[in-house]
Amino acid sequence: MRFILLGAPGVGKGTQAKNISEKFDICHVSTGDILRAEIKEKTALGIKAAEYVNSGKLVPDDLIIEMIKSEFKSGKFDKGFLMDGFPRTIEQAVKLNELLEELGLKIDKVFNIIVDEEEILRRLTGRMVCTSCKKIFKTGDFKEEADHVCNSCGSIIYKRDDDSEEVIAKRLNIYRKQTEPLVKFYKDSGVLADIDGLGSEEDIFERILSSI
Repeated sequence: MRFILLGAPGVGKGTQAKNISEKFDICHVSTGDILRAEIKEKTALGIKAAEYVNSGKLVPDDLIIEMIKSEFKSGKFDKGFLMDGFPRTIEQAVKLNELLEELGLKIDKVFNIIVDEEEILRRLTGRMVCTSCKKIFKTGDFKEEADHVCNSCGSIIYKRDDDSEEVIAKRLNIYRKQTEPLVKFYKDSGVLADIDGLGSEEDIFERILSSI
């Protein structure tokens, strides 16, 4: 199975990405992880990407696509994949489609998790993250600041700098301008499933499964 996960920041994509990849035993594709690995290993693509990153510029779409293509050739995605965080724009979606067509593949389903912006703001301003295992918590989970310790690995819990109201508003604005058009793009392709992102983790996952 080959899936793409869409949704604004704070809708719970990370949690559902984990659920989906485990359920179908497929690779969870993070282009950020791929990019960092290529740079760390100093591959030919990684060296090119590092030049952009070190100068504060965005890595070009063509270079990201070449990295994804390299991952396909490695056999990591033979069972399928779930892409989360890519594509972010229509241009990237078109390039990804071209790559998949070249490989004789296609996207089976695109899940678009929907949560209203008021709820997103509430979630993100109250979000805390484990420094080690990255488990997500809410500020309401702890009575005292001294209790900010992960119940899974024992590491310190912290609040991300980009979870302030000002930064969240900017991130949502970027999402509306760049990524929301992807919803129509994939709807027109006949592979989009809108998923209500309110409710428990289990409820949302069941909605995803029933849409396949």
